[in-house]
Amino acid sequence: MRQSQLFLPTLREAPSEAEAVSHQLMLRAGLIRQLAAGIYTYLPLGRRVLRKLEQIVREEMDRAGAQEVLMPAMQPAELWRQSGRYDIYGPELVRLRDRHNREFALGPTHEEVITSLVRGEVSSYRQLPLTLYQIQTKFRDEKRPRYGLLRGREFMMKDAYSFDESWEGLHRSYMEMYEAYNRIFTRCGLRYRAVEADAGSIGGEGGTHEFMALADIGEDTVAACDCCRYAANLEKAEYGRELKEASGQQPCVAELERLYTPGMKKIDELAPYLKLEAKAFIKTLIYMADGKPTAVLVRGDHEVNEIKVKNALSANVLELADHETTERVTGAPVGFAGPLGLSVPLLADDALMVMKSGIAGANETDYHYGGIRPSVHLSHAITGDFRNAAAGDKCPRCEQGRLTFYRGIEVGHVFKLGTKYSETLNAGFLNASGEERPYIMGCYGIGVSRLLSAVLEQHYDSNGIVWPDEMAPYRVHVIPVSAKDQTQRDLAVHIAARLSEAGVETLLDDREERPGVKFKDADLIGIPLRIVVGKHAAEGMVELKRRNEAVAVTVHLENAISIACEK
Repeated sequence: MRQSQLFLPTLREAPSEAEAVSHQLMLRAGLIRQLAAGIYTYLPLGRRVLRKLEQIVREEMDRAGAQEVLMPAMQPAELWRQSGRYDIYGPELVRLRDRHNREFALGPTHEEVITSLVRGEVSSYRQLPLTLYQIQTKFRDEKRPRYGLLRGREFMMKDAYSFDESWEGLHRSYMEMYEAYNRIFTRCGLRYRAVEADAGSIGGEGGTHEFMALADIGEDTVAACDCCRYAANLEKAEYGRELKEASGQQPCVAELERLYTPGMKKIDELAPYLKLEAKAFIKTLIYMADGKPTAVLVRGDHEVNEIKVKNALSANVLELADHETTERVTGAPVGFAGPLGLSVPLLADDALMVMKSGIAGANETDYHYGGIRPSVHLSHAITGDFRNAAAGDKCPRCEQGRLTFYRGIEVGHVFKLGTKYSETLNAGFLNASGEERPYIMGCYGIGVSRLLSAVLEQHYDSNGIVWPDEMAPYRVHVIPVSAKDQTQRDLAVHIAARLSEAGVETLLDDREERPGVKFKDADLIGIPLRIVVGKHAAEGMVELKRRNEAVAVTVHLENAISIACEK
């Protein structure tokens, strides 16, 4: 490809609204342009990279035995109503009506559609197992699109779905996809962790793992053991039981003590006033679970994990109660709520229940109670793990390591769905005994366009992109230093032609630009191998430089071509 003919509008500076490094680089390197918030056009260079990613995904999906299909993006609302998700998915679901006033949704995912398809075509256990996948544009009306392709409203996704006759079969299908994902992300040159996760709105009855690209810009927090392979999303992360039983607390106070705490609503105000540590306090937070108030109690130095609470209550919607509701439930403004005397269900975290005594709001303005003994005063509470794991917590698996925290970008997610969709959509098969059984399903997603951004968050330097080999838009960048030097131009054209004939993707910078401009653009777009044709062109000598190395070497053009053709 001649660069003079390539639609490649590079920028010297990124727009101010581009916060993430990947967003800045993709705009500057001419990979994408924004049409509307969270909606992007892929320019030729960006489309080439996206196709490379799609090809990696296809090869590994095919290798794992999956078969490619393409399903409609526009889905009947009736299918979503049958599965029970239409009303609970939330405002992220893009809804519309056709001219006949029939309701549809633009697919953010395709569990309903694939289940409906297989329901009509697969009726016998002899047709199982079956895994189908697609690579397709998805739509989610994000409240706050940001970071370029990392959180958009229209994005490219690979979603796969497995159908088995047993849970043992599902486990095999799940592990095949799990290993395929490891191969995909390794081929992309990604630093990542596979972590235990919550199933979220997709739901399911079995295990689930997220694949997290490690990056400071990541919106997810990963808790990982420093000794074993345990890792989990913060939503799911557990912590060692021994730590719960060994939490040092204040000495037990024999009787309840009413404390005057004027205007002090926060623990960071109360702790210095009472000369105590945050862990001596009991937080009482009022939540609305499917419209019903519930009090959640955690130790003062811990944070409520809303996903764990939501799962414990089997709630579809969980949200923090507003000020008016909190005052109605507790009789006091926010900041003075406490567990004593409440007539709503109480959920108390395990770490709180081993406290000898603690301090909590008195449900009265400007007052708290000291001497609350959880084992006595909160014995009627529902107990469990309702808090976020914290750095330094003991590992829940090996019990020897400690948890450390990383920021991560979710690039893939694998679920054991079980019968969640097959039962609600009446989709099943006849087993060997002639009995009707629901499919045992799995679901496996990769955000392909998000993966592009995640790779760039890890592969760049101060000059621009440093593409991993398998993702690069071109393998070789041929650059004649002087556009006016006929010898240099002829040799550069010769080298580019030889490489193209050998099947090597090559970009020839034939522009009439200054050398500095060419080299800056070359660094910015980050093609792995650069062949520079300069003053030694007449002798057949060129400079060879890898994008991830600082030093160029002078070699004969035949050596350069040979190296460029190596796989």
